[in-house]
Amino acid sequence: MIYSKIIGTGSYLPAKTVTNYDLEKTVDTTHDWIVSRTGISERHVAAENEMSSDLALHASIRAIEAAGLKAADIDLVIVATTTPDHIFPSTACVLQDKLGNKNAIAFDVQAVCSGFIYALNTADLYIRDGQAKNALIVGTEVLSRILNWDDRTTCVLFGDGAGAVVLQRSDTPGILSAKLHADGSQRCMLSAPGQIRDGKIDGEAFIKMDGQGVFKFAVKSLSEVAEEVLAANNMKGTDIDWMIPHQANIRIIESTAKKLGLGMDKVVLTVATHGNTSAASIPLALDTAVRDGRIKPGQHLLMEAVGGGFTWGAALIRW
Repeated sequence: MIYSKIIGTGSYLPAKTVTNYDLEKTVDTTHDWIVSRTGISERHVAAENEMSSDLALHASIRAIEAAGLKAADIDLVIVATTTPDHIFPSTACVLQDKLGNKNAIAFDVQAVCSGFIYALNTADLYIRDGQAKNALIVGTEVLSRILNWDDRTTCVLFGDGAGAVVLQRSDTPGILSAKLHADGSQRCMLSAPGQIRDGKIDGEAFIKMDGQGVFKFAVKSLSEVAEEVLAANNMKGTDIDWMIPHQANIRIIESTAKKLGLGMDKVVLTVATHGNTSAASIPLALDTAVRDGRIKPGQHLLMEAVGGGFTWGAALIRW
């Protein structure tokens, strides 16, 4: 039987950081207020000339090197992003070119913060069906470009970054299963509703969010989808070695862990220094934990995310 397994991880954060103390100087907020409600102390912001594909390239090179492969070995590239380089071509096609790869299937996935889970599941299906052997899955965002830096309810939350994994065909299980969901009727709670019309932005292009509504939806949906993917594998929360959540808000993460019976010592956290990097947050956190040695062979990892749309999902992995 054909399975897929993560064999390499990589990540990249822009050099510039913006601390809560920096934001105190421009909007009506404080470091203590931001930390108490979100767990965020700082976030990274892309340089003027850095695009999503540039961040993705750095993360991808590191993941491919960790996998012991060359860029030419990749036959599927999926990029999850809310902030593509262009309307088209896809950021995946741009990344493929920057990697010097001319043979891989390449396309983007847009599921906002759930994008990496959606992309991982898609790549897993390609491999299981025999259509790919080595897949590169990247979450990359330059959310700073769609933030209103005068809006204290949103500008304190988000950051830029990229994370990548290489998924390879395997005889032993790696991606055990994933569960994905969407509910478009809730789309107005979290959106960037602008459009391009006649070469100009029509409407509001900045992130808009109903914070309380998103919090309640996130806690409920994440807990339910985590239980769903665990039940599909006859497991429970306490069987998990590491939960690697979408790094949106420390209170959401704590609430989900509690519902699963997990202590916070079993949760990989990067929200304090990364902020919410949307589709990039799970692979960024994964790479952090892989490289510092926390994640070990044979362990079970639970990844979960919820994002605008609404979209949400979870994946269960044996490392």
